Amino acid sequence: MRPSCQLALAGLLVFSLIPSQLCQMHAVNETNFWHIEPLINTMLNAKYTERFQDANVLLTFRLVGIKSQRLEQQLSGQIKEDINSREMELTSGELALDILALGACENQDREFIRGAHLVSKLGVKFQAEIQNMEAHGGNPLTNYYQLSLALLALCLFNGHYSITSVTYYFTPENKNYYFEDQFSVDTGAMAVLALTCVRRDTQRKMGASTQRKISGYIASLANKIQAEGKQGLLGNVFSTGEAMQALFVSSDYYKNERNCRETLRTVFDNISQGVFYLPIAAAQILPALMGKTYLDVISPSCGHNPVKFNVSTEKPDMATPTTAPLNILVKYSVRINTTSHTQVTVRKGSVFLDVMKAAQEKNEALFRFTVEETSWGPFVTSVQGISASSKDRTYWKLLSNGQPLTQGKAEDEKQPCRVRRLERSRVSVCASGTRQGYESVLSRSRA
Repeated sequence: MRPSCQLALAGLLVFSLIPSQLCQMHAVNETNFWHIEPLINTMLNAKYTERFQDANVLLTFRLVGIKSQRLEQQLSGQIKEDINSREMELTSGELALDILALGACENQDREFIRGAHLVSKLGVKFQAEIQNMEAHGGNPLTNYYQLSLALLALCLFNGHYSITSVTYYFTPENKNYYFEDQFSVDTGAMAVLALTCVRRDTQRKMGASTQRKISGYIASLANKIQAEGKQGLLGNVFSTGEAMQALFVSSDYYKNERNCRETLRTVFDNISQGVFYLPIAAAQILPALMGKTYLDVISPSCGHNPVKFNVSTEKPDMATPTTAPLNILVKYSVRINTTSHTQVTVRKGSVFLDVMKAAQEKNEALFRFTVEETSWGPFVTSVQGISASSKDRTYWKLLSNGQPLTQGKAEDEKQPCRVRRLERSRVSVCASGTRQGYESVLSRSRA
């Protein structure tokens, strides 16, 4: 048995939400802290080999006040090493997240940000996104989640951005908030956080009409986020954390105790089921549960006034199955111009990648595919040699009975989808069938 780890957690572990004291009657506190212990243990016990995961976890550690000097130094060092080795390759969103993580809660890493001129370099990447939209029908080099993340970092760390470009390109009706007809909740949420920072930015002079326009954008995006609410979730389980942050600063949604209770109950239930088993997933839900938003990274109180708790870093024992695993039948189709069908048998509890592999073994010509390993798991990059493209806004999506695969609860339902936040043109590889089987369609789409 390893010794427990002393964690310093910010504040009194209550929702001190801004601008109002939202949800504080039902927040995480000393008596119900056990709800979020799995999230903290997940982040503490992980092996950090994916550079994109480093920044998410370091940002959350600093923002909510988790003190682990060894891990913080490791993550910080890996982020800086990655910046030094492949600075030109970093996308706008990747560099923005690095800046937020390194610069969160006044610390010595801000010297690295200044010395490497990271904020001005981010400004260049942000401008390149704008220029690409001007030249290619409004499509950024990456996507609007990354664009919003870049704007947020530039705003918080006094970088350069054009108010004119912001008011022109961040209108809520912009196609980049959507994939086909589906509003992207986490993209909208990140835009709300960025636009809220812009609205508060007193260093840039903007007229009353521009202020009203930006305020209107924020309100409209917040309404769209709320419209995607269902059974306590906003979008899906992985977009809910950032959506909560956005609604904290833009809406009265969580002044309604029913909304607050339902969201917390649903999130806690998903934590107990092990849904947030990836460090990046744990890192993106925890700030909202602690009443924090990414706007707090420059707050004087960021990460201060910790309260210590003993949290075990012991990994839970995995139960040994008492019965042989059941097989499930999955009807698998690939739809490009025509639809190719097959049926495969896999073990109950298999992820969708197992289905794709089984189909490929039966007929490589029709069902060959490639995936890319990321901190959110494997992602489809091509099927039958046809690749997804951020530039063309084409992507692969997974459907079950015509509906996008999402998070299920029962053991016979779908396993967690892994949604990659900075490459939203790609849809994750995930899900298992039911005991009776269901049809899963891999379809190529244009947003």
